[in-house]
Amino acid sequence: MGPILTPGGSRVGSRREPIAHWWLAGLVAVALALALLLGLMAGVAAGPSSAALAHRAGSRVHRPTIHPPTYGWTLARGPQRVAVGLKLGLTSGLLFNVRTGTVLWSRRPDRVLPIASLTKMMTALIVVAHSRPTDRVLITRQAVHFSGSGVGLLPLGKRVPLLALLYGLMLPSGNDAAIALAQHVAGTQSHFVALMNQQARSWGLRCTHFSSVSGILDQGNHACVGDLAFLAHRVLEQPLLARIVGSRSAILPFPIKGRRLYLYNNNPLLVVGYPGADGVKTGFTTAAGVCLVATARRGQAWFGVVLLHSANDLAQAQTLLNAAFARDGRS
Repeated sequence: MGPILTPGGSRVGSRREPIAHWWLAGLVAVALALALLLGLMAGVAAGPSSAALAHRAGSRVHRPTIHPPTYGWTLARGPQRVAVGLKLGLTSGLLFNVRTGTVLWSRRPDRVLPIASLTKMMTALIVVAHSRPTDRVLITRQAVHFSGSGVGLLPLGKRVPLLALLYGLMLPSGNDAAIALAQHVAGTQSHFVALMNQQARSWGLRCTHFSSVSGILDQGNHACVGDLAFLAHRVLEQPLLARIVGSRSAILPFPIKGRRLYLYNNNPLLVVGYPGADGVKTGFTTAAGVCLVATARRGQAWFGVVLLHSANDLAQAQTLLNAAFARDGRS
């Protein structure tokens, strides 16, 4: 039978031709589908690309950049600055606005120096962040067998109020109180020191390092005046610590004979009754010399000094603070 003609005269062809073409097209489609499926399976088995892995690895190791705090490092310019001439020796010093951290006067502010018991500002900040004032602290043999300054009346094996130890830490600068508090918070002094250094890094303190909880070691505990101004500000921001460091003395319940602990602040400005004095910490070792972080507030004016290796901390602190308040009075 010949080819069939349509009404228009065009040829359709035999029935076998279209069946063969359809079968061939279907086979090609199946082959393509199989190839695509195999490709997808191979991609899954191989995992993510090297570029993707590199991206993920980079995201895992990324650490935010920690910048030094501006507090205590912003040097005032022009009329805000205070011109002071100190006659006695001072290795490094700072006069700053407590509220803003603006520096009004400085002497060798980048020097990294031993800081003695100024260390206890960080000790106190770590304690209040990881404990409660109502806690009771066990007095261990390490706390009783201390060296340097101390409360001196801690009863071995008894539990005493944490609040009393905080006063003992900051007023008479008790190294025994520092040991007891560190063991209470972290179990060991070394673990507590690790917390101190971790906090210093997280705050971006660029020249601060601790190796003891009290500062008694002449090597290892060091900082610069800008970092110490920052720590003083953090202490004064904490209501409990601000109340403690601004106290000239304290009488506290304590499990000893007489049931009372009498403590006195060795901050020279508080001792002599300098107007407005409200903190913060003293220090002394052979390597560090006499050190002082002191603040005073009168009305809205609030200034502080940091003195490292001072020949006369009281006279220098008064001179610098008097200049700041005099300048503020002319504003």
